[in-house]
Amino acid sequence: MTDEDDRRDVRSEAEGAVPEEKEPVDSTEDAADDSEDDAKGKKKKRQGSFWKELPVLIVVAVVLALVIKAFAVQAFYIPSGSMENTLQVGDRVLVNKIVYHTRDIARGDVIVFNGLDSWDPEVQVKEPGNPVSKALRAVGTAFGVAPNEKDYIKRVIGIPGDHVKCCDAQGRVTVNGVPLDENSYLYTDPITHERNKPSNDPFDVTVKPGQLWVMGDHRELSFDSRSHRGDPGGGTIPIDRVIGRAFVIVWPLDRMGNLPIPDTFKQKALEKSSAAALPATPYALGVIGTLPLAYLLRRRRLRAS
Repeated sequence: MTDEDDRRDVRSEAEGAVPEEKEPVDSTEDAADDSEDDAKGKKKKRQGSFWKELPVLIVVAVVLALVIKAFAVQAFYIPSGSMENTLQVGDRVLVNKIVYHTRDIARGDVIVFNGLDSWDPEVQVKEPGNPVSKALRAVGTAFGVAPNEKDYIKRVIGIPGDHVKCCDAQGRVTVNGVPLDENSYLYTDPITHERNKPSNDPFDVTVKPGQLWVMGDHRELSFDSRSHRGDPGGGTIPIDRVIGRAFVIVWPLDRMGNLPIPDTFKQKALEKSSAAALPATPYALGVIGTLPLAYLLRRRRLRAS
C-alpha cells in the first residue's frame, strides 16, 4: 500500500469519526455571574447618581428651610440668662411667625422681637472678620445655632391700653389693678432657692396703642422695658417689631418642652379691667352714630304701616 493510500484511509477515518463531545457549560453559574455583574453595575450607577444628586438635595433643603424660616417657623439661640429659669443660655427655641396673623399678642406670651434702632443689645457679639466667617455666621443665625445681637426674647406683661405698675403692698406687679402671681416663672437660684422679686425698681406705665410692655423672667438680670424708660417708647416696644411667639424648646433634648402662657395671665379680671381701661369716647360715638339710623328706620316702618 502506497503512502497515498495510507493518507486516504486516515482521512476517511477522520471524516467518519464521531465528533468528540464538549464538556457541558453550567448555565446557572454563568447566569449568577451575569446577575452579580449587573447588580454591581447598578450599585455603582446608584452611587454615582447619589453623589451627583446630593448637591441638588442640599440646595433644595436649604431653600425650603429658608422659606419656612421666612414665613412660618424660625429657630432662635438663647445667648443670655435674662429669661432663666424658663430658658437657659444655649437653649434653642422655635418661634411661630404665623400665630399673630390669626390672633392678637396675649399677656404671658414669650415673644422674640427685633430691637434694631430701639434697644441696645444685651449680648455683644463680635463681628466676623472675613467673608467665610460672615457666611457661616449668617447660616448659623438662620438655623438658630448662633446668636443674633439684634433680637430679644421676653415675656409680654402689658398689651395696648394696660396700666402696668409695680409694686403693690405685697410687692407684686399689677396689670389694670390686678396682681400677678409670678412664682411659677420668676428666676429661682438653684443653690439658695431664693426667688427674684417681681422688680427691684418701681414703675407705673400705661401702654400706648401699638406698643407692648415686656419683661424677662430673670428680673435681676434682664434689661427689659424697665431699663429703657428713657427711650422714645418709654420702655415699651412696637408691636410691628415682633417676629413671633416662642412656643417650644427643641434643644437640648433633656429640656425639650412647650412654653405655655402661665395661669396668672388667664384671670378674667384682667380682661374686664382691660376693657374698662379703654377710652369710653369711641363707644359713646358709636351709640350716638346709631341714633339717626334707628330714627330713620322707625319712620320708614310707620309710613309703610
